[in-house]
Amino acid sequence: MLNRRAAPKPLSRTAGEGGSPVRASWVGVVAPSPEPSPPIREREHRGRVCVGAVAGAHGVRGAVKIKSFTANPEDVAGYGPLEDESGERRLSLRLIGNGKGVLIGHLSGITDRNQAEALRGLRLYLPRSALPPTDEDEYYHADLIGLDAVLTDGTPVGAVRAIHDFGAGDTLEIARSEGPPVVVPFTRAVVPSVDLAAGRLVIDPPPGLLDGPERARGRDEKETA
Repeated sequence: MLNRRAAPKPLSRTAGEGGSPVRASWVGVVAPSPEPSPPIREREHRGRVCVGAVAGAHGVRGAVKIKSFTANPEDVAGYGPLEDESGERRLSLRLIGNGKGVLIGHLSGITDRNQAEALRGLRLYLPRSALPPTDEDEYYHADLIGLDAVLTDGTPVGAVRAIHDFGAGDTLEIARSEGPPVVVPFTRAVVPSVDLAAGRLVIDPPPGLLDGPERARGRDEKETA
């Protein structure tokens, strides 16, 4: 049986400090990125998980450098053939060593440096079903990316576009159809319900979290008047 920690590390919802987060101000709103961040592309690969990426060529015999996204880096090669982003190409990975922050290995069909270098930046996927199951309240990033986000009364907010950890715990970045994206803590208080089968999660944000800078500034001025 596979060890869970060999897989990409799942997220766990936390109770949050004191059971609920502190009141948020407009700093919870982030500016939209000019280009989609890599996690957004996971929407196109629902049912698969990105476990690594080719970082470049190594040597002259077709070896490649692999940046592994699994908790135990070597296990990127331990779940069977990998797939490219299209899902049409399958590649077997045989590891032969490691370098500074990367693994060194051979991908099937790659026999020289030019072929290896042409794969630079290629993201490598596995079927979600190939990974160990998660415990209750644990989710792989790919489980959450692309989920619709709604308020407790069913009002649509947007869709999860990325997962972040800035040091204070996991957060979800939610892209909205109107206004800039918003970041919410991934706690039970703020995200009381995650329904993977329905493709959505419910958020119960503290006052002000969904406000933009101007609206939040006006509210704060009223409170201090």
